[in-house]
Amino acid sequence: MKRILLLLYILVAILNSTVLAQLVVTGKVVSQSQAVVPGATVAMRKGNDVSGVTTAQDGSFEVQLPGIGVYDIEISSVGFDPYSRSYTFHELKEYDLGTIILTEYTQELQTVEVVGRIDRDYQSNYSFSATKSAIENKELPQSLSTITKELISDRQAFQLADAVKNVSGVAPSSFYNQYNVRGISQNEEGQIVNGMRTRQYYFLQPITSNIERIEVLKGPASVTFSSVDPGGSINMVTKKPLATERREVSMGVGSFSTMRATIDFTGPLNESKTLLYRINGGLQQGRSYRDLVKNNALLVSPSISYIPSDKTAINVEMIYSNNTGTLDRGQPIFGATAGLTNLKSTSTSLNLGAANDYFKSKEMIIMTSVSHKFSDKIGFNASYMKQTWTEDLQEHRTTNAFAVDINNQPVTNLAAMQFVQRQQYWNVDNLTAYFNFDFNTGIVKHRLLTGYDLSQWNKTKGGGQNAARGYLLNDGTVANAFIPANAANYQTITVEGRTLPKPNVNHFNLSNPSYTIRNVDDYIMNSRTAIPSAMTSTNAVYIQEQVKIGKWSALLSLRNEWFEDITNYKAPGEASFDNSALIPRIGMTYEITRQVNVYATYLQGYQPQSNTVSLMPSTGAFFWSAQSAARFKPLISDLKEIGAKGEFFEGRIMMSIAAYEINQENILINANLPAYPDSLVQRGADRSRGIEWELSGYILPDLQINASYSHIDARIVEDSNAELNGKRKENTPVNSANIWMRYNFPQRALRDLGVGIGAQYSGSKVPWFTRAFEVPGYTIMDLAIYYTPLKANMQLALNINNVFNTTYWLGAQNYLRLFPGAPRNYMLTATYKF
Repeated sequence: MKRILLLLYILVAILNSTVLAQLVVTGKVVSQSQAVVPGATVAMRKGNDVSGVTTAQDGSFEVQLPGIGVYDIEISSVGFDPYSRSYTFHELKEYDLGTIILTEYTQELQTVEVVGRIDRDYQSNYSFSATKSAIENKELPQSLSTITKELISDRQAFQLADAVKNVSGVAPSSFYNQYNVRGISQNEEGQIVNGMRTRQYYFLQPITSNIERIEVLKGPASVTFSSVDPGGSINMVTKKPLATERREVSMGVGSFSTMRATIDFTGPLNESKTLLYRINGGLQQGRSYRDLVKNNALLVSPSISYIPSDKTAINVEMIYSNNTGTLDRGQPIFGATAGLTNLKSTSTSLNLGAANDYFKSKEMIIMTSVSHKFSDKIGFNASYMKQTWTEDLQEHRTTNAFAVDINNQPVTNLAAMQFVQRQQYWNVDNLTAYFNFDFNTGIVKHRLLTGYDLSQWNKTKGGGQNAARGYLLNDGTVANAFIPANAANYQTITVEGRTLPKPNVNHFNLSNPSYTIRNVDDYIMNSRTAIPSAMTSTNAVYIQEQVKIGKWSALLSLRNEWFEDITNYKAPGEASFDNSALIPRIGMTYEITRQVNVYATYLQGYQPQSNTVSLMPSTGAFFWSAQSAARFKPLISDLKEIGAKGEFFEGRIMMSIAAYEINQENILINANLPAYPDSLVQRGADRSRGIEWELSGYILPDLQINASYSHIDARIVEDSNAELNGKRKENTPVNSANIWMRYNFPQRALRDLGVGIGAQYSGSKVPWFTRAFEVPGYTIMDLAIYYTPLKANMQLALNINNVFNTTYWLGAQNYLRLFPGAPRNYMLTATYKF
């Protein structure tokens, strides 16, 4: 018996020693200055097996490996070059790699962005588009907010609006791709991609699968962009090739019948890594919480970078986008009863469209960038973009008015309707070319930049719009408006005991919605309009200098712009209008400490009125006209701003605060006259004052945060209606705030898990075209759960938005156009990296 017990004891001891024998790798990560680097990503790869951790607060790490062999280790952290090396481990024991030093990373090798960002966090501490050359954000004397692809991924922000809601002072204007920045609505159509402005209708949201980061440059951008919006410009920076091989595939399914898939492959194409590639793709099929609304999208975006030497770099990329959806004009509600407005008088899902409505758009963009250094002091950079865009639309929508009875009294449960068909075609060309000179005069460092911009937006021949609206007359013709004095000449209908003039397009009954397939042959097309061809051109020359003396630096620029707007371009009746302006910018920065800079800036903005623009508040009255809106005074603006920016805890945290005033004059705004829907008035002046605060980074090694707050006091200073002077500006919340945090559990029992939690607050807003009611403020909560198995290359993420199912509205135009936010919804996404 004793021998048996002894034998069992020996077997147990052998088994325990075998089980306990493990391969463990430890080490410590520091910077060149020997400061510890917490939160660095440590990944060890053997074939398809990847083990990874993040460094602790003291920079140390410990990785358990599945077995002996040769492992490739990669260590990366924001602000540092990645560390790569191969190690061979022969035994199951603990190996100490000692102290590993990371080299600080600099973007100075690029003056045009042709190689992608290597970091994998919520921070981006540099920008190219803000000054047309690489500059650290803390040295830029202007507010710049950035949303990185990591934050986009963690929040599953598949569309642009889902991403920019994280930025202080940015609010959506509607369901469209249009925003209010610092209390000022965008006037320019389209997107800015890699610092170059595209041109297309703003109805459908662009998807973000090819976006590296989204930059919001606050205030007029002066030398940076052409024809800039006074509140700010949203620049979408695309993913560029990397010299490190990375592959990622993602698939997801969620609420409202949504299905998505994305790919992102990048790496070198040759051993010398002088030829790099990247291909991004995105596919979405989905409906909406709004009746009859869908948003299907396909995006393919390949790019190639050629870097034969440290003096020359070339990037070529393509973006192909094919969207098929439905225009969502918003939720209609009943008119006020006894002076009170009930925003819940109809369902937030209610849509005025028809089942056979659609909106289709196709876009192709080719961009190329070239950078060449003639010497260490002199360089040349050029970028060119070619874009084509087409639109095919069919929709039923309101005329922005309730139906009227035969006595011309509103019937507030019936929305007056119209039917619209439209096709149009655009060609866009952008060119920017400049020289940069780096030199010193004594203790003064100079970076001088001088160049030329050309932007051309061509609305080509062949576009047109058919519309059916108005009321039927006894003789079978159509009158555009109902004239009570001639009521006997109109055909009539009876609805709920009231006699109404008979509409060309049936009214929409808010009390009894009907979503039938409409027979468009039933309508009389009483408006058949050829969209006049047009060409809008901007030529500009500019000079910019960044001067640095000790802790002081200055950013000075001067841009001269020549603008031409041609209607009936290359057609009979061609006419043109010219404008020109000299646009200055001056900014000063002082380095209080190595981590904190303060700044002050003054700059001006200039935006000629154009017949190619159809955004609110003007809503495109001259888009259809052979007369150019450029005959109105140009929109001019200026920005005065002071602020501070800092990097703390060895660069793990970035924080900024800014106070500003923006003034703009000569705003074209729709007169909001239902009988004359295209009439305009030119408002004299608006003013927006506010403060902003933003923070991003790792507050703990496993806790990452993005947070912002904005206070905006936006007022109408001078209006053609004197009663509006001093009133709040439309569509602007006074206070708003956002926060998002992701925490990865460091404990061994939970280290495969992570959680994300966020909140968004927005104050009340005044609708665009009525002050009879306010859109109430709201607070919504979002949640995410991440599961990332240690020895797998996969992550499962469950995102739940609007956790408490709050009913809220993003904004409104009038009683017939409110924009309700989404109810509680989810997205389950699987991502595989290899």
